[in-house]
Amino acid sequence: MIDLVIDQRRKDLGGFEVGRVLPFARRRMVGPFVFFDHMGPVDFQPGFPRSVDVRPHPHIGLSTVTYLFDGAITHRDSTGVTQDIHPGEVNWMTAGSGITHSERFETLRDEGGSMHGIQAWVALPAELEETAPAFANHGPDDLPTYEGGGLWARLIVGKAFGAEAKVATHSPMFYVHWRLDAGAQAELPAEYPERAAYVAQGQVEAEGRIWQAGQMLVFAPGQPVLFKAVTPAIMMLLGGEPLGPRFIEWNFVSSSKERIEQAKADWRAGRMKLPDADHDEWIPLPEPAPPANPMS
Repeated sequence: MIDLVIDQRRKDLGGFEVGRVLPFARRRMVGPFVFFDHMGPVDFQPGFPRSVDVRPHPHIGLSTVTYLFDGAITHRDSTGVTQDIHPGEVNWMTAGSGITHSERFETLRDEGGSMHGIQAWVALPAELEETAPAFANHGPDDLPTYEGGGLWARLIVGKAFGAEAKVATHSPMFYVHWRLDAGAQAELPAEYPERAAYVAQGQVEAEGRIWQAGQMLVFAPGQPVLFKAVTPAIMMLLGGEPLGPRFIEWNFVSSSKERIEQAKADWRAGRMKLPDADHDEWIPLPEPAPPANPMS
């Protein structure tokens, strides 16, 4: 049963658009997933400005999960890692007690090409929110795949469909990439109490209705869900065990509002280390908007 439908909200990040899905006013999390952005698709011409890049910024209390359909991103962080990510790979960055990183489009700036992918955040269990920051890149050999009946599937993170990805996680979850030919059918089992499916491309049918690219379907627990592709389609399946409520402000996630205030103060005061290879600029902490003048 579909419990909620969330339509992406398009946002301009200063050179390309993303479709923001989570968090949503009526659904802040699905399992441990607290944030879900659909990046692109966008075609870049060689030599586009550096202002499109995501400058160094901080995180606490979460893991970021970057997965691409097309393009390339150069990741740099305060643990000393510089890593390019390509389609079919996973960049898993655990912020824990605090990390800073940037995401640059250097390959695309040199060569041009398409950029298309998903940026997700996964909350850490409360007892692990202050774990040491870390980063890992996983190639396709670490991510189980399946093909048959017009379905191609890759398990990106966690356990599902009898398989397990070789990505170290901190709580029970699943994250799956499906490609379906037109007319193909596939079922999402009722394995986890919180589940959602995002249509990244094409159209699919579920529960007697047709769903479009840019829509996330959030399901009630307890029943499997059957999908049929109306057109060739790309879907992302996600969810897991709930972790309890989280505060989310800017790039910070925590079970403690006081901890977020401390992180804001640390970033404002320059107490969080920047990436060694990318320390000449950063994103300032957004300040609250001043109250409106009732006489204006």
